[in-house]
Amino acid sequence: MNAPGASGSLPVIRAHYADILCQLAGEHDVLRGPLLTSAGIRPSMLSHPDNLITVDQFTMLCREALRRSGHSALGLEFGRRLKFTTHGSLSQAAISCDTLQQALSVLIKYFRIRFEYMDLDFFVEGEDAVVQLSLAHEVEDLYRFNIEVVMASLMDVNQLLFGARLIESGVCRLDYPEPEHARDYRAIFGDRVDFACGVNQLRFRKSFLDLPISLSNPVTRRVAEAQCEEELRSIDAATSVTARVMRVLESVRGGSLPGLEAVADQLGVSPRTLRRQLSSEGARYQVLLDRIRHKRALELLRRGRLGIDEIAVTLGYSDPSNFGRAFRKWEGVAPTAWRARHLPGR
Repeated sequence: MNAPGASGSLPVIRAHYADILCQLAGEHDVLRGPLLTSAGIRPSMLSHPDNLITVDQFTMLCREALRRSGHSALGLEFGRRLKFTTHGSLSQAAISCDTLQQALSVLIKYFRIRFEYMDLDFFVEGEDAVVQLSLAHEVEDLYRFNIEVVMASLMDVNQLLFGARLIESGVCRLDYPEPEHARDYRAIFGDRVDFACGVNQLRFRKSFLDLPISLSNPVTRRVAEAQCEEELRSIDAATSVTARVMRVLESVRGGSLPGLEAVADQLGVSPRTLRRQLSSEGARYQVLLDRIRHKRALELLRRGRLGIDEIAVTLGYSDPSNFGRAFRKWEGVAPTAWRARHLPGR
């Protein structure tokens, strides 16, 4: 089952996520049959929860469900439908941990067996514990939708792990301007939600990390983690070299992007072998690197914190003018002009 495009050529989304979205879209008068057809998904594919669909198919399904329903808060609604148990072995492994910190570590480690095109990070900053979400997925028109889905779903996890304390003492930070349906956010996150922050984060007191989990069970955790490991191996075995290289590049946050030699070393092959493998898939390392640079440039420009020269250095350009030329090739305008159009409030 293949679909075009390196990021979407793999069967990495479980069919029951699509089934839940179809059910939700149906409540907004969207017909299931035409919706599935528009995404290239056969109805029989949703007959079993363990069936898989491609990222491209799921992306098209989300886009069409959003368009056909005309419901701006569909992402939040969809996220709320993805209850903790929806995620199977991933949920079971997390809820069987001894503490919240262990549970978050499990979620981070295995997050991509459920959301291949997103990255979840966890770190401590001052007195805050921070769960941060970023997209490894170049679909600008679904950016907010995807963030809404995962953030709303994570709140179900948080409620299960430590009740209402996150809403009482934490905050949700989002990197896009306040949308027209902001009141729907407050129904999920309370009044502790901030927009146009340049990041997508759930923050809470780091003292919560040591809280015990009432359903802790070492045996259940080992069994569930073994299932997660098996799923991870299956994904990696089926993943193209191009997709693996993209994941390595997308995982770099802060600091310059690595060269081919460093990526080859991380993948356990020689640079020559990596070049040959990419070539056999019709890909070149420099093109993949530029794709990531383009995506990262848009992110940094949108956040508005760094100057153009600083962004150029962050992306690995020794000469800012080279970054300017590359950006004009990507977007047709200079970085300063693009930023002026897209900064919040402009």
